[in-house]
Amino acid sequence: MEARKAKDSFITMNELVLPNDTNTFGDLMGGKLMYWMDIAAYLSASKHCNSACMTASVDNLSFKTPIQLGNVICIEACVTRSFNTSMEVHLKVWNQNMITQSRELSNEAFFTFVGLDDHKKPKKVPEIIPETEEEKKYYAGALRRRQLRLILAGKMLPDDATELKALFIKD
Repeated sequence: MEARKAKDSFITMNELVLPNDTNTFGDLMGGKLMYWMDIAAYLSASKHCNSACMTASVDNLSFKTPIQLGNVICIEACVTRSFNTSMEVHLKVWNQNMITQSRELSNEAFFTFVGLDDHKKPKKVPEIIPETEEEKKYYAGALRRRQLRLILAGKMLPDDATELKALFIKD
């Protein structure tokens, strides 16, 4: 299986915030944004491995600014690193006011997806080749983030998280 460049998994998705997407204050509901982010992450992961994928985890999702009715959100998603069957996808959500033409970063998150074969079983996915400094930064931190996810999910013991331990324990 041939490795692929990180930039080849990059996608952009735009959504207009309509009244049905907002809460009583006229701001985008968090659950609706998470739904759109999940779709964008799926598109990026699926593009990387040329198959269907399934969401395995979502890291912390913090809201920096409210997204108001009538604004457009631009979600950028890109696979930062792949492991055996899983892929980490980094997402940035941009909040765009179409009247003032202002744009600000509203959210960032990491989603993990698992590539699936035709029988809905995990399949090996291509490795990622990071090229830019930003891609290399996300790639380098992905193993630590993965180990933390596995610990929090009860799938790894903290003592086995060698990459995380190296940050805190010096030999």
